[in-house]
Amino acid sequence: MAFTNSPLVSHTRISPNRTPNRNHAIDTITIHCVVGQCSVETIGNVFAPSSRQASSNYGIGPDGRIGMYCEEKDRSWCSSNATNDHRAITIEVASDTTEPYAVTDKAYAALLDLVTDICKRNGIKKLVWSTSKTDRVNHRNGCNMTVHRDFANKSCPGTYLYERHAQIAAEVNKRLGATDSNVQNDVNADKGTLYRVRKSWEDTASQKGAFTELDNAKRCVDNNPGYTVYDSSGTAVYPSADPTVNTFTPYTVNIAIPNLNIRKGPGTNYATTGLFTGKGAFTIVEEKNGQGSDAGWGRLKSGAGWISLDYCTKL
Repeated sequence: MAFTNSPLVSHTRISPNRTPNRNHAIDTITIHCVVGQCSVETIGNVFAPSSRQASSNYGIGPDGRIGMYCEEKDRSWCSSNATNDHRAITIEVASDTTEPYAVTDKAYAALLDLVTDICKRNGIKKLVWSTSKTDRVNHRNGCNMTVHRDFANKSCPGTYLYERHAQIAAEVNKRLGATDSNVQNDVNADKGTLYRVRKSWEDTASQKGAFTELDNAKRCVDNNPGYTVYDSSGTAVYPSADPTVNTFTPYTVNIAIPNLNIRKGPGTNYATTGLFTGKGAFTIVEEKNGQGSDAGWGRLKSGAGWISLDYCTKL
């Protein structure tokens, strides 16, 4: 396998924390957040000691500059999973230190440029994102974007970047000239009703995705204000086309404790996802009452799951 490195790099400091000569072709993108608005030099300093036991292929600073710490021919130590890192290019992006771990506009723009460049040089014809962890870790339905939280009990890449993965895929695919780039693959996507997310039914160019699961389409709309879910006949199904129907208005809450469980459903009778929110501000896009003595529950905009509103302060 022949490998090249990105010409967009402006700073190089190769980390000792790497495995020479990856054993898999590059076919996956894994985006991380740094948890610090660090320059590319600082990120390189972090990965420099062998005691750190961590690295990434690339890093992006808040000013949009790009650093390289592990050549593409080598496997970085980044995602808590050797199999993933052997096939993925890993990218650390400078971010805030608290949820939603936002990145600067310059860093985000550089991320799009870097991912596009990686795909072009490595023959990745199209990026495919799925909100299903099972799809991601098993590369089902062509999915070739993974996140650190798939392999470890972490929130990485943070809510800000996690929520934008579909948007990243759509923009990169546009630059790659990928066909059918607006369809986010679900199992049996060619069967039954497809729920399409667009600004209007007629504006096909605005389509963000097409989903077999209505909940996935709703989540896409929640992450993209101004968009609507349409069924196969072009009828608006979310938010409701009927102006007399009250639709839920998302709102922001503050969480002051570090270990609030995220659950798979609205109640303690649902299993935890194994993740915690951490402290910070979060957006609630749906509410449901709990059962019995349970408090009300809110669904996180990130799609990570549900949290008890008893531990939240509305902002």
